[in-house]
Amino acid sequence: MLRLIERTLPAALHRLGLKIAYRVRHHWRKFRKAQVIGCNVIVTDLKGHVLMLRHSYGPLVWALPGGGVKAGEDPALAARRELDEELSITDGRLRPLGSVTGQVSGSPHICHLFELLVDQHPKPDNREVIEARFFPPHSLPEPMGEPTRQYLAHWQARKNSSG
Repeated sequence: MLRLIERTLPAALHRLGLKIAYRVRHHWRKFRKAQVIGCNVIVTDLKGHVLMLRHSYGPLVWALPGGGVKAGEDPALAARRELDEELSITDGRLRPLGSVTGQVSGSPHICHLFELLVDQHPKPDNREVIEARFFPPHSLPEPMGEPTRQYLAHWQARKNSSG
């Protein structure tokens, strides 16, 4: 039902709501300090380029696709849901890369990382995601969020140790 309401709102109004919700969530997390569970996906194309995106809310940085894992939701299913909702990416086999711990807004955070090889172009929803492009791994865009740097380093370390 909520998804239907979101999709019937004009995109500009929806983006404004996302900005407000981001700020409220940020302050709530700082106050509550409850654990946050999320997922991110390192999506690569057939050339080995990495998909990076920019959100319509939060810091103006380049990031990886992903989002929150709902209570009781399998992290891989959450990753698939986020890819579909935000970028219309539905194909490919997710490979788990493990998890990375840190903090989000002062709350403990566990990020489940996945890797996905695709042969399709992302289609940003123009609500949550306003831009999504593939970049060569040696020439990733700036500014980049610190968690994104950490996740990419984790991915690169796994690639180097396995091959």
